[in-house]
Amino acid sequence: MKGIILAGGSGTRLYPLTVAVSKQLLPVYDKPMIYYPLSTLMLAGIREILIITTPHDQTAFKNLLGDGSALGCKFEYAIQEHPNGLAEAFIIGADFIGTDSVALILGDNIFYGSGLSKMLQDHTQIEGGAIFAYRVKDPNRYGVVEFDSDGTVLSIEEKPQVPKSKYAIPGLYFFDNRVVDFAKEVEPSDRGEVEITSIQNKYLELGELKVGIMNRGMTWFDTGTIDSLNEATDFVKAIEHRQQYKIGCIEEVALLMNYISTKKVQAIASNYGKSAYGNYLKTLVE
Repeated sequence: MKGIILAGGSGTRLYPLTVAVSKQLLPVYDKPMIYYPLSTLMLAGIREILIITTPHDQTAFKNLLGDGSALGCKFEYAIQEHPNGLAEAFIIGADFIGTDSVALILGDNIFYGSGLSKMLQDHTQIEGGAIFAYRVKDPNRYGVVEFDSDGTVLSIEEKPQVPKSKYAIPGLYFFDNRVVDFAKEVEPSDRGEVEITSIQNKYLELGELKVGIMNRGMTWFDTGTIDSLNEATDFVKAIEHRQQYKIGCIEEVALLMNYISTKKVQAIASNYGKSAYGNYLKTLVE
């Protein structure tokens, strides 16, 4: 399975913070935001990753992440000229995906919780599609899943004015290779976007869409607003201070997944000087 991080968009809900910089490069406590979705894909065992950016932000992402070799991965880059919808990622990334299955994660989504790695790895050998449902107080901001009394999925709607449930769909999707053709067939919505909901409904119609409900031990943040960005920062700070572990540390994930050696982590740590992040990497080696 290959991975795609969609890190485009204009980030208008965060203006003026994002007038001159991509929101996925903003800090969430002690790391750039993109470290969190990147670490999620790496925890799934995905090492070939396409990072889709806006035209003017791509150089900054390349300067930050490079070609992925330092993490035992392979990163490629592509451009989304305009925010034409999430499903456009599969069209832009068609050549990158090739004949493989693919996981798409949004660059402003953060996942944390016990069992996260197993949950991710359980979906890398996929036939059909797999998404997740997470209970929220404001489901009208997201794609919404409707269940019957037996837990069977009845419908999926994109940002409905009157949601049929409290279960939102986080920005993490697993699909087999057919998703590329399905994306090319999607007609733009009234919002003028190639909606990811259309692809989910296609798999649902075929009876090949799995929807897993994230339990209470799992935490998800969509950091697209000022309040949610601050909430995520406070959460990461609290966990890291209390447990002395870092969330979204890509070098640590690479080490735990045996993508790189302790010697490589030590070399990376030396590049961070006396920063707290660099010191944390040194403790991993010790």
